[in-house]
This record gives sequence, structure tokens and C-alpha cells, in this order.
Amino acid sequence: MRAVDIIRKKRDAIELSRDEINFLVEGATHERIPDYQIAAWLMAVLWRGMTRAELAALTESMLHSGSVLDWSSLPAPKVDKHSTGGVGDKTSLVIAPVVAAAGLYVPMISGRGLGHSGGTLDKLESIPGFNVNLKLDEFKSVLEKCHCGLIGQTPEIAPADKKLYALRDVTATVESPYLICASIMSKKMAEGIDALVLDVKTGVGAFMKKQADAEYLAELMVETGMRMGKKVVALITDMEQPLGRKVGNALEVEECIEIMNGKGPADLREICIELSAWMFLLGGKSKSIADGRGLAAEMIASGHARDTFRQIIRLQGGDASVVDDPHKLPQARHEARVTAPADGFITAIQCEQVGVASMMLGGGREKKEDTIDPGVGLIVEKRLGDPVKAGETLCIVRYNLDSRLPHSMGLLANSFEIGPKPPHVLPLVRKVIGAEGNL
Repeated sequence: MRAVDIIRKKRDAIELSRDEINFLVEGATHERIPDYQIAAWLMAVLWRGMTRAELAALTESMLHSGSVLDWSSLPAPKVDKHSTGGVGDKTSLVIAPVVAAAGLYVPMISGRGLGHSGGTLDKLESIPGFNVNLKLDEFKSVLEKCHCGLIGQTPEIAPADKKLYALRDVTATVESPYLICASIMSKKMAEGIDALVLDVKTGVGAFMKKQADAEYLAELMVETGMRMGKKVVALITDMEQPLGRKVGNALEVEECIEIMNGKGPADLREICIELSAWMFLLGGKSKSIADGRGLAAEMIASGHARDTFRQIIRLQGGDASVVDDPHKLPQARHEARVTAPADGFITAIQCEQVGVASMMLGGGREKKEDTIDPGVGLIVEKRLGDPVKAGETLCIVRYNLDSRLPHSMGLLANSFEIGPKPPHVLPLVRKVIGAEGNL
């Protein structure tokens, strides 16, 4: 085979064979095909798309470019959750211990934040001592002891994805739903899981602003996973405002502990229970979503989820006492407030700007090499539809460096829109895709 012939076929919208896709992926992974040819093929995919058969072949080839974890020695089903990311999206830190506490295994391999969207690994690393860089044998040991482990991608997992993503990032081909799907699903399937619940965000704070785009990506991922013999369902969830009240790494860990103590904001609790319920259903732990919701609520109310989170932290080298005393988490030294300029109702929140404001305080990365300040962030005091009086606090800003404050305050001041009437607020879960294939 020749790479140029495969590029030409995709350019002309001719379906590629499994062997041709394997040839490209292997050539990219082992650097037998030059970057400029892989980049040309990626651009052809962006323009021409892929058939479902091509997408399945690409995902499987990327999956098998490295190790596929084998958890067959573990006696219960293995399930995971993946979110496409948003502002204040901290659900993994609640869902993983909830589901593990009920007896399923959750081998969760997560990512870091980039831009306005936070990352699970950065949140976990705000817990003093927490190690997200476990070796695979250490990861298995943690799983065996507490049914859950939370780590970053290892060199053994889908190395083709690392290579292709680096090229996508510099060739303006990141947005292809087919390439996004193959990237996510190859890594998740490499975890050796039996079932996967996808949380696909849509709205101003999500990468997929339009619901139709979010649904299309969700359908691709569900179908790809099911073609590979896995149970997969996707929830289209709202990101028109931050999830929960707290944005920033240590602040979000603190809010997750609040949820596991039976407190915390209602929206965060609702989405955590809903996603957990689907994991229970797909993992065979409950017979219906209603039963799954009840089981998730029970794991929280009984304290089992909180106890499991404490155990996960301890087994991964962290200071487990933060669960009982969240003030041991990193704290910012200074506080400022964004106030309402007029009376009315919160009619819109520019959610992405809120995420960017947190990032600019040091809570996220604009470039991969940027350093995170785990203590900084925001506390959102007013949500969509809330009444507000002039001078009332809209948002509390926690910061360390004075030089980082002015731009963040300016962004936040323009992020809350106030009008004379409350808006129509969309439901948190807008749609479920793939349910009919898993009931």
C-alpha cells in the first residue's frame, strides 16, 4: 500500500478498507508515514467525513495500537463515564465513588483541562499528595481494593491517539466529529470496560454549542461502542451555565465532598445521580433507571460513597483527611466580588467566559505547559432565572495574584445578563441516546 493512494481515495470520498486504515494508523504510530501525509489524510477526513464502517475500523485500529487492559480477574462488571467537558463539570469525583461503593468496578482514565474546560486530573491533584500517574499494576491494585481508580493516560494506552491528536491540534482538524469519536472511544475501550455512559454537553459553555452537533457526536460514539460489543448510552446535558456553584480545582473537590455529605447544589446532585443510575443499569446493578437513582441516593445518604472516596485518596497517596476537613485543600489568599449593576432576573450567563475567567486566575491552562494554581477559582452566587437586586453579589472570585484579577473581573462583569423577566430554563438532561439498545 501507499499512503498517497489512501489519501486520494478519501479525498475523492471513496470508502477506505479496514486494511488501509490499519496501514495509516500503524504508519503514523511507528513514524513510517511522514506527518505531512497523515495531516493530508486528516484534512480529507474533515472535509469528506467517514462511513460508520470506516469509523469503527479507525477506532479499533487506534485501540489496538497499544495495550487493552484486561480486568477479567475482577468479579463484577467494569463501567466508566466520559464527559465532553464544561465549566464546573466535576461529576467524575462523585460518580466514581458512588458506583464503586455499590460494587461495580470503575477503572477511570481521565484527562487534563485545556482552555475554559477543567480536567479531572487537575482537580484530583489539588488534593495534597494524590498521585494520578500510577503504573498499570498499581492501578489494578487500587481497583482490587476499593473498586475504583482515577489515573491519567499511560504510554501503553492508545499511543496512536496521542500521535494523531498532536497533528489534529496543529492542522485545524480537531473539530471533525469522526476524529473526536475515534479519539474518545479508542481510549475508553482500551480501559477494558464492559459499559460506558457518555455525558455530551451542549450550550454556550460546551465545545458543542448546538444541540444537533452534540446529538450527532453522541450517536457516533454510541454506535461505535455498540459495534465493538459494549453497552453504551449518551446523555445530552445542559451547559448554558456552570454546573454547581464552584469553578476551580480545589473548590470543585470541596463541592463534590459537599454532595457526598448530602448537601451541595441541586443541579450537581441531579446529574451525578442520573449518570450513576445509567452506569448501574448498564452494569447490571439495577433493573431500571428509577432503581438506579435510588441506589445512587442510598450510596450518598449512607456515607458509603464518601467512605470510598476517602479510600481512593488514601490508596493513591493523597491526604484522605481532606474529606473530613476540606479546609486542608489549597486556599486562595484573596477574595473579590462581582456585583449586579441593576435589579431584575439573570437571563443569561456567558458560561464559557466564566471558565476563561477562572483559567486566567491560574485555575486552568491556556497552553499545556502552563502551571495550575489549585486554590483559585469562582463561586457563582446567582443562576439562570434568579431574581437579583442592584449591588448584590453575582460571583465571588478567589485569587492569589493581583496581576491576574482585572481581566478576570472584566470578563465576569460581562458574563451575567440581567433582564426584566426570568428566562425559560432548559432541563439539565435534554435527551438520552442509545437507551433502546441497552434496556
